[in-house]
Amino acid sequence: MKRIYIFLAAVLFTTAIYSQMVQKSRTGTFALTNAKIYTVTQGEKMGTLLIRDGKIAGIGESVSIPQGTEVIDCKGLTIYPGMIDGGDKLGLQEIQSVELTQDFSELGEVNPHIQALTGVNPNSVLIPVTRVNGVTTVLTVPEGGLFTGTAALINLHGYTPDQMYAGFKAVVLSFPAVGRTGRRDNRTEEEMEEEKKKRLKNLDGVWEKAIVYARIDSLWRAGKGEEPDYYPEMAALAPVVRREAKLLVEVNTAGDIQTAIKWVQERKIDAVFTGVQEGWRVADELAKAQIPVITGPVLESPRRTSDRYDRPYANAGLMFKAGVKVAIRTNDAENVRNLPYHAGFAAAYGMGREEAFKAVTIVPAEIFGVANRMGSLEVGKEANLFVADGDPFETKTQIRYLFIQGWLIPLESRHTLLYDEFLNRTPGVK
Repeated sequence: MKRIYIFLAAVLFTTAIYSQMVQKSRTGTFALTNAKIYTVTQGEKMGTLLIRDGKIAGIGESVSIPQGTEVIDCKGLTIYPGMIDGGDKLGLQEIQSVELTQDFSELGEVNPHIQALTGVNPNSVLIPVTRVNGVTTVLTVPEGGLFTGTAALINLHGYTPDQMYAGFKAVVLSFPAVGRTGRRDNRTEEEMEEEKKKRLKNLDGVWEKAIVYARIDSLWRAGKGEEPDYYPEMAALAPVVRREAKLLVEVNTAGDIQTAIKWVQERKIDAVFTGVQEGWRVADELAKAQIPVITGPVLESPRRTSDRYDRPYANAGLMFKAGVKVAIRTNDAENVRNLPYHAGFAAAYGMGREEAFKAVTIVPAEIFGVANRMGSLEVGKEANLFVADGDPFETKTQIRYLFIQGWLIPLESRHTLLYDEFLNRTPGVK
């Protein structure tokens, strides 16, 4: 009962705060002039970026500005593509300590058919908090069980989940983790090996069912057999079996990563590894397997007490230098806004600024198969971008303008509204 009261108080507080919002997003034709334009894929340019019909219509010094265009002078500012978080729970969780505000996990072990997109709350107060820091797109990911559900890529603007959907979905496999769970875990090596075999046998059993279902379904689609029985779990896995869709494999320890590499290769699965916190230990093997990686959080403590303090910071850079395609995620909900700082630490600890920025823009776009629409500033791509007065990896940098799919988004959030409310209190404190 106490948790219900807390939840209701949070909702009423949020409603009171958001009742102050009067600004709305605007669409139209915009010309961002006199700017430095950080394209990511085509170097830096100077001049004008033209936005029309939700897309980038022109870039450079010789862009023609149509009559009726709203001109925004960006002298002294830089235009960047919107950042993409490669994995979090944004829209599926509001308050970590209040269970009633969480919708990222379902009962059961095999839930690939459960769609994260249907659970997204477009009115989450965390969405404006995130996007005003330059994060325009995120992969929102379910958790819990073996096959946890289907993740969805969303833009952080829209009144419904369908309006927010950004064109990529993938089933998530939480690969069986085998190892000591903590200092009090006194199992012998033989006991842990037995547990490993048991969990992998369970996974293999599910996958064999998926293979059989995919064969029956493929024959039926080709007009050579009967329609398979209603089995939504296997129907969700069938495109993965046929290599029509990617499988996101959450795996973290070095030993589990090696096992997962072998597992996906034997089954010829189009896989993306996520988490990969000890990827630096097996970076050469990941590179040889040509499996792309979405790693994070970067701002984390080492997994082992014997590891150097900076292993989580250096992990992305070490994998990149070994030849792995690396994107970065926060794996958060309340603090997805910190994505640029996760990337900033990766940059400082070996990845370099240019590659770290790619790891939160064009690289995740490539992994998700949407690089033709987002991830860099190019003519014809969606106008997901922000204008800032400095390096987005630095906390002092201020975002001045924000666009998502060509909509000019007000730079308001719960944080800015609270700041404005209490900066000049009326009546003030006597």
